[in-house]
Amino acid sequence: MQTILVFGMGKVGSLVGILLNKSFRVTGFDRYTPQPSPGFEVINGDIHDESLLASLIPKFDAVVSCMPYNLNLPIARIAHAHGKHYFDLTEDVPTTQAILEMAKTANSVMAPQCGLAPGLIGIIGADLAKRFSRLRDIELRVGALPMYPNGLLGYSFTWSPAGVINEYINDAEVIHNGVRKMVPSLDGVELINIEGRDYEAFSTSGGLGTMCETFEGKVDTLNYKTIRYPGHARLMRFLLYELILKDKRELAETILTEAKPPVEEDVVIVYAVVEGWKGEALAREEYYRSFHPIEVDGRKWRAISWTTAASIAAVVEMVAQGTLPNKGFLKQEDIDWKQFLKTENGKLFNH
Repeated sequence: MQTILVFGMGKVGSLVGILLNKSFRVTGFDRYTPQPSPGFEVINGDIHDESLLASLIPKFDAVVSCMPYNLNLPIARIAHAHGKHYFDLTEDVPTTQAILEMAKTANSVMAPQCGLAPGLIGIIGADLAKRFSRLRDIELRVGALPMYPNGLLGYSFTWSPAGVINEYINDAEVIHNGVRKMVPSLDGVELINIEGRDYEAFSTSGGLGTMCETFEGKVDTLNYKTIRYPGHARLMRFLLYELILKDKRELAETILTEAKPPVEEDVVIVYAVVEGWKGEALAREEYYRSFHPIEVDGRKWRAISWTTAASIAAVVEMVAQGTLPNKGFLKQEDIDWKQFLKTENGKLFNH
């Protein structure tokens, strides 16, 4: 793998390109040229022009899509048809299922869900699970939040509004009482206190990726919940269900984006808990880190941007290095956490 085409030069995609350009020859694709310049060529074009995509993708060894979930499938299909490695950040379950079907006949890696959740949190959760002889519970939590929240929502859209609303509306897959099932998102609200500060966590769609399939029959409980400041879930339920904006997603995106624009000072909270038995003894293992903005090549990047970008870039590195398979569907829980942390981009999580 030497040449990589990165789709989407937004908050995350431009940094993905910058990080990968240190080891590969990167070209970006976007409707607009990002400012400031990312330091590599960016092709301007319409992502909906599939003939353009079909002419571009075969020229590269791999493609990385940092586009909203609903724009990924045409890119994935063309990459699959031409035997090019494919990586994306999607949390969308139908998109992932479609890519899983493609992967059955792929001559390259098909790796969706390479962000934070799904993605990094699944890698960490699976690493904790390896420490037990028998499992009971796996509970995974991630929050991307403003450091200094204001207003009742206590939120800012540093991430794709379309992606956030999608994961709030679609049902979430879990394992409960040993049974794999679907539960409504925005439900199952629980209180979490981290370092003296109160948060809430609630079910959202897609955060587990393929983990329910992997751990079915091995655990009593497996779930993923998104961390927010208290009261957020109640207000989002009001907005989406009492005001019926779930049926007008684009309007909901516009309202929320204008009301809660991105902030520069944010924090990403990653928290995983696994319980089970080590021999005859019941035990509990935990992982907790909070990540803050950092500087990369003289420019400050939000926590949500660099943690997401570094996650997918580290997986690309591992495929290129041969520490991961070079064909077929790549499950995040099959990625070794220690090997991940040894990559140039994985090392950022040691800071």
